[in-house]
Amino acid sequence: MARFVFQLEALLRQRLHAEREQMGVVAAIERERIALEDEIRSCQSAITEEKNELVGLLSREHAGGPTRVALAGVRAQANASLSLISRAQRAVIRLKGVHDRLDRARLELLGRTTSRRAIEVLKEQRHEEWLADQKRREQQELDEIAVLRHSRRGGHESREADA
Repeated sequence: MARFVFQLEALLRQRLHAEREQMGVVAAIERERIALEDEIRSCQSAITEEKNELVGLLSREHAGGPTRVALAGVRAQANASLSLISRAQRAVIRLKGVHDRLDRARLELLGRTTSRRAIEVLKEQRHEEWLADQKRREQQELDEIAVLRHSRRGGHESREADA
């Protein structure tokens, strides 16, 4: 039996490879995005803890009555919070860049998927055409066999009628 051979199989494999390669790029950027989001959450949590410590420090100093506020401790807590805020802001800016890269990478992946799928559709169409052609050829062979059988029988019947 004949076997279907798609002439553009090498192109299809190449486009599939390019698509998978781009999937890897998208996945790497996604991992970077997740790491930055985790860093931002960590900064937010640390900022909240620093603020709570500052409030606790101030309330402890006021609880004892009219005592002097330890400005050095308050200043250290405020500096720690400001440092964390700055770190979180830098991470947000980097995250914006990662989102932009991720959007471009996803668009590129979509393009590669579309071009691969176009070749797959062509392959499916060609395969269906090939199957229809095979069926047509098989039907022609069956018709030819039927005609040969009929002509052989017709030859026998005419000889019997002559005798």
